[in-house]
Amino acid sequence: VPTKKLKKYEREYQTMRESQLQQEDPMDRYKRENRRLQEASMRLEQENDDLAHELVTSKIALRNDLDQAEDKADVLNKELLLTKQKLVETEEEKRKQEEETAQLKEVFRKQLEKAESEIKKTTAIIADYKQICSQLSTRLEKQQTASKDELEVVKGKVMACKHCSEIFSKEGTLKLPALSLDNKGLEIDDEKDALKKQLREMELELAQTKLQLVEAKCKIQVCGIQGLQGSLPEPKNGIYPYCCMHVNFQNPLIVCP
Repeated sequence: VPTKKLKKYEREYQTMRESQLQQEDPMDRYKRENRRLQEASMRLEQENDDLAHELVTSKIALRNDLDQAEDKADVLNKELLLTKQKLVETEEEKRKQEEETAQLKEVFRKQLEKAESEIKKTTAIIADYKQICSQLSTRLEKQQTASKDELEVVKGKVMACKHCSEIFSKEGTLKLPALSLDNKGLEIDDEKDALKKQLREMELELAQTKLQLVEAKCKIQVCGIQGLQGSLPEPKNGIYPYCCMHVNFQNPLIVCP
């Protein structure tokens, strides 16, 4: 339908409606108007009740939200207090750990200085042991040389004597009568045994000195490792597990690696 016709129909309807109202009884018109106003009033009252109910519901919801927010705020405050307390405790623990670390550093420094001092002392002891070993070796060589020289001198003097030279051959060996040969042989064996025993004692003394030298070197290793790594296991059978040498008692003059 065209717009112009719609407007025309609307005007015609309004005109017809006005003519009907003019022809209608005023009492009926007032009653109808009053009924319309009552309906509007009832509608407004219903809307007012709905709005009041909505307002109360909103207030209750807001109050619940406010209570929840207050509860959450209380929880957050408690957590904040606990966090502050933990922070204080953590800072106190950190301070104690720093103090303990400083004390440990000081103890380690003193132990390191002590270990260095012990190493210096042990190094000096090793030098003394080396000197003693060298002196004993030199002494042993000198005694062996002196014994040989004395033996040669005795042989020379005996060979120079007319009476004594008869008991020696040209090669320097003894020429004793057959009857006393066994007794002389026993005396010579005893003398040889005595010399061997003396030589053996000197070799053992030298071996013990070398053993002490080895133990001193082991102690240096132990002191060095203790200063860096802490305590070490106890020595087993008098030998530290970190020692790398031992004495060959089958031949005491040899120190085995």
